[in-house]
Amino acid sequence: MTTLDTAPADVREHSPVDGEPCVLLKLGEVVLKGKNREQFERRLADNVRQAVRPIARVDVVRRHGVFIVRKHDADLATMERVAQRISDVMGIVWAHRAWRVGKDVASVERAALELMDGRTGSFAVRARRRDKRFPMTSVELDRHIGALVAARYGQPVKLKNPEHTLSIEVDRDEVFVYSGGLPGQGGLPVGMSGRGLVLMSGGIDSPVAAYRMMRRGLRVDYLHFSGMPFTGPESIYKAYALVRELDKFQGGSRLFVVPFGKAQQQIKSSGADRLAVIAQRRLMLRTGEVLARRRRDTALITGDALGQVSSQTLANITALDDAVELPILRPLVGMDKIEIMDQARRIRTLSISELPDEDCCTLLAPRRAETKARIDDLRKIEKRLDVDELAEHLADSVQEHRPAYADPA
Repeated sequence: MTTLDTAPADVREHSPVDGEPCVLLKLGEVVLKGKNREQFERRLADNVRQAVRPIARVDVVRRHGVFIVRKHDADLATMERVAQRISDVMGIVWAHRAWRVGKDVASVERAALELMDGRTGSFAVRARRRDKRFPMTSVELDRHIGALVAARYGQPVKLKNPEHTLSIEVDRDEVFVYSGGLPGQGGLPVGMSGRGLVLMSGGIDSPVAAYRMMRRGLRVDYLHFSGMPFTGPESIYKAYALVRELDKFQGGSRLFVVPFGKAQQQIKSSGADRLAVIAQRRLMLRTGEVLARRRRDTALITGDALGQVSSQTLANITALDDAVELPILRPLVGMDKIEIMDQARRIRTLSISELPDEDCCTLLAPRRAETKARIDDLRKIEKRLDVDELAEHLADSVQEHRPAYADPA
């Protein structure tokens, strides 16, 4: 569930090996899907191709629970960028920038020696022989290559917690040799669990909620409520930046923006008083439900965490659920703020969320919010406002944006 800030030393560029640079992908829970595994792997392969298309058009070969990403005449730098980009694709546990070499011991020896050239510290060799026709067993290959590297460079062999691990995988038609790798996101391929609509506030919580649902295979769109015309466009810029950063996990993200200031003014004028915060959140959910049904999304996602703020009590969460028929997913409900901030930092949304802006949720809000909202009282307020018609009107006023992630390289 981590995102890498920089590539580790073990994936740095080395002198050319006599072979083809490629990327070896290790899958996580996808391999446990039994009869549905084929469908999950097809979706994952499509997501990989789509993610790296701005860099290169690649072939993705599925074999024995491993994906091999290849490109004809690819150079080392291109495949390094491909590996970095794939590490953000949901469903991948490890992305190894590997060398595809001939299926003979001499080719493996040359690749191993060149990959370990210039390294210092202890090392271990981990070989895996999928094709039993190869003349050496996994253990024999470990010992043979380990002795060769130790003799050439004088590095000590350390089988437990070595500083470097040289991996060798003997496949049907070739051998893959690599050292180190990029940790992926794990989880399920985006798109395998349906579609949902995230209520994107611009704060710290909702981007993390979106990430966690994408990691469970849900493709998400985003709905942001701005305080316009009573606030500036800063919150929209911020939501746009957040969605653009999150887009690296799925691609093709859409951000819908609703000007919500006048609706909030209506709620305040309705005599909602301490119920104003819950009433406006119910209206947001209703608007989200209208938009979700138009787009055939089947769930709403929020960043609610139980007890984090005074309005997020169990009674108030129950009152929010009553506002809509679609399920409301709350992936952060049992997390505390420190845990949420740690995850926001890992997915690189924290610094964006902390940028100043005028949040529409605080606009026209009462000094004290109700912590035990009664559903009957909220329904009386909504009857005066004719919230069904208001939600339809707000959904009609939506502006659509498509913030696409840009590969920093």
